[in-house]
Amino acid sequence: MKSPIPVNHILLVLDETDLFADERGMEKLKHFIRWCHALDIEIISVYISVIHEGMDRQILEDAYSCLEEELTKTLSKENASLVIYGGESEREPAYTKLVEDTGANKRRITISLGFGGRSELTEAVKEIVKKVKTGEIEPEEIDEKVIESELLFKSEPDLVIRSGATRLMDFLIWQSVYTEFYFTDMNWAKFRKMDLLRAVRDFKMRERRFGG
Repeated sequence: MKSPIPVNHILLVLDETDLFADERGMEKLKHFIRWCHALDIEIISVYISVIHEGMDRQILEDAYSCLEEELTKTLSKENASLVIYGGESEREPAYTKLVEDTGANKRRITISLGFGGRSELTEAVKEIVKKVKTGEIEPEEIDEKVIESELLFKSEPDLVIRSGATRLMDFLIWQSVYTEFYFTDMNWAKFRKMDLLRAVRDFKMRERRFGG
């Protein structure tokens, strides 16, 4: 009998209304992080769709401040590092906040405020082109490893959870090529620990296929 597949990295996909239009949304995110840690899930990524063409930059500023304020104390208690990325198409993230060095603890929370996969790949290509121009690498040397070395997000998620919608997103489009997806029509504010357990159980029952 095969052993259950471990879940080390979960990606949660949310809309900005899930967190900022309902006061229960942020509390739910803090609960979600604790639930994941209780299941020994060390890496949690959260993609929040907040970037819209022509949007007021202040909206992004406010969203970042809210996340930083609400999560810093929680993650300090959870002994986890927190990095928040925000921006439209910038090589360096507009915002980065690291909650104390966790040493040997590998718990990491990465939150992206609208910095999607297309932007990440575009920036990676630009960096590779620069290196070709300077002679640092030859065009024929460009392979998957070279591309991956220029991506901001290095970890590949095992499972993506999308609550309240069935739309895909472009975040981690390179890294999630072999990722399993779990969709639930459960509104984020009503998402329960039982729903997370069901998603993880469903994942462990699947037969993952890599390549070919």
